[in-house]
Amino acid sequence: MTGFPRKAGFPPGVTVDVFAAAFEASPTPMVVTDPRRPDNPIIWSNAAFLTLTGYDRDELYGHNCRLLQGPLTDRATLDALRATTAQGGAFECELMNYRKDGTPFWNGMTISPVRDAAGEILYFFSAQADMTDKHRLEAALRDANGDLEREVGERTADLRAALAQKTALLHEVDHRVKNNLQVIASLMLLKARRTPVGEAREAVQAMADRIGALSTVHRMLYSAGDAAHFDLEAFTGELVADLTAGLAPDGPRVEIAAERLALPAAMAAPLALLLHELATNAVRHAFPGPEVRAGRVRVSARRCPEGMDLAVEDDGIGLAAAAACPDGFGRTLVAMVVRQLRGTLHWSDAGPGTRADIRIPLAGDRAP
Repeated sequence: MTGFPRKAGFPPGVTVDVFAAAFEASPTPMVVTDPRRPDNPIIWSNAAFLTLTGYDRDELYGHNCRLLQGPLTDRATLDALRATTAQGGAFECELMNYRKDGTPFWNGMTISPVRDAAGEILYFFSAQADMTDKHRLEAALRDANGDLEREVGERTADLRAALAQKTALLHEVDHRVKNNLQVIASLMLLKARRTPVGEAREAVQAMADRIGALSTVHRMLYSAGDAAHFDLEAFTGELVADLTAGLAPDGPRVEIAAERLALPAAMAAPLALLLHELATNAVRHAFPGPEVRAGRVRVSARRCPEGMDLAVEDDGIGLAAAAACPDGFGRTLVAMVVRQLRGTLHWSDAGPGTRADIRIPLAGDRAP
């Protein structure tokens, strides 16, 4: 190991020649420079370093490592390297270097000072590695990621355009269904007016009201920004507003306590029928006489661990005092809709009045 002191504090029986032989046989490229000589020249390198750079020893020894630098060698990294080693520190970096034939390669290096017993720097030792394949792989990954991002962007744009077209189509369907239902409801109301007062007229009138509730559903879905969902709070408020618009000033007061909750659009029609039937029945049948007309009907809806709780409660005459089956079809319709939604229904006396409690599982909670 030319230039090294022969006594370096090795254990008995171990000499610098042993370490020199080990370093020479190492597959890791190694090089040693002497900062005490002018321009910190190379004084030793192993065979792996010669293979990495393409130089012979006589072409390296006595020269500074800058002979490996070229046009793409990063100057900022070189400045940091010189500043650190000038202060006696170790330095790690990956630097673009050039072989003897001009071929560029990424050189990963660790440079460490070698000090004597007094702490004076005698040499700089550098272990190196060819990192070209790593950088080539990183570049390929960047290109692949770039291609993937572009493809994802294009697919996303296509999906957004398709979603916009689907949303526009759904809105158009809701708009046309709403118009058709309004026409049907108007025809039924016209028929009701020409039907003699009695059970048949009331049945036609009630059916027209139910169709009107469904028309309201499609009007709200048409005006909503999200064609796949609707807001329960706004939905309930608009349904009840349509219901109370025709009430007499001294009629029952209808209160709403509905939470903001996004529900699938597929639930809109059955929920509209359900709320309309319960609220309408309460308004029409819980307060049959003038002495109890100024009552209260409360519609509430909230999220619960099992899904959603709906309740319609009045402070009218109650179940026991109601006329025999005045709303038998309404009760049947309510039960059918609750089953369709896979929910449960419970009627109870509210003392005073009547209360209907409904629990409906929501998407993710609903049984298969």
